[in-house]
Amino acid sequence: MEYPLTGYHHITACAGGAQEDVDFFTKVVGLRMAKQTVLMDGSIPIYHLYYSNANLEPGSVMTTFPYSRKPGRRGSGQVHSTSFTVPKGSLSFWKDHLDRHKVERTDVQERFGASYIQFRHPSGLAYEVLEDAADNREPWTTHSKDVAVRGFHGSVLSVRETAETERFFVEALGFKKTGVDGAFHRFETGSGGANKTVTLVNEPDLKAGSWTFGAGTVHHIALWGADKAALARQKEIYEELGYTDASEIKDRFYFFSMYCRSPGGILIESCCNADDGFEKDEPKSTLGKELHLPPWFNDRKAEIMAQLEPITVPETAMSH
Repeated sequence: MEYPLTGYHHITACAGGAQEDVDFFTKVVGLRMAKQTVLMDGSIPIYHLYYSNANLEPGSVMTTFPYSRKPGRRGSGQVHSTSFTVPKGSLSFWKDHLDRHKVERTDVQERFGASYIQFRHPSGLAYEVLEDAADNREPWTTHSKDVAVRGFHGSVLSVRETAETERFFVEALGFKKTGVDGAFHRFETGSGGANKTVTLVNEPDLKAGSWTFGAGTVHHIALWGADKAALARQKEIYEELGYTDASEIKDRFYFFSMYCRSPGGILIESCCNADDGFEKDEPKSTLGKELHLPPWFNDRKAEIMAQLEPITVPETAMSH
């Protein structure tokens, strides 16, 4: 069977403060600011900030809800860490760079033969830079091109037991199990590798994490489909297998989304770009420079902006 989802589109986390989030992803990770908008669910104004590589490619888009109203509870049934690819031999730069910015980090570690460093967002979120010589996506050059982030390698998902979540990724999403390294179980889709890898880490004694919005937790991972028909087909696959809690397809203005909670607890989004994507309300030359609201919020713009934390985006993170 041909499956409709082909890799990552974005990953969405709940951060704490908005300005510290902007500084972390633009100055530390070195991504561009791709879009400033707001969370489209509910009535409370909350930023939705988008960061990406040079070409805003699906599989490079990190998005955050700066949600300082309450902390989340990290645990199983959540994203354990998010991995970005960097060029082979660049980890010595990243060690020094993270230290200069006083970012909590590990020493160089290895998983499935790949070297990586894990480090912490100010809200406690875990990120990794993982060496991958085969990833040739165009980086945003806050840092020099020979060390800069290319996009996602994938996500590491914490589960108390692996069997049901394995079945979900294989039967419902078309991934294949390609390796085990201690507590880590690797699954890949399509050609595998960067942007096509999900790793389960078996943590049987870890208490369940929270599922609501809460600072310091990842809300969902989003896998990419070509169009709304691909999302509808994915919904059919879920329902054929008995995963009947899949949502309806939702209009997110810049893309369309459909959600399903996996058996291990991690929320999986299926999404496809809308026509013109991020450029439907601002030209490519000014992406990320100012807040944009979907049309249904336009009459509330002054009210919404008055309730949001003011942010300053570095010039190096915006289109040039």
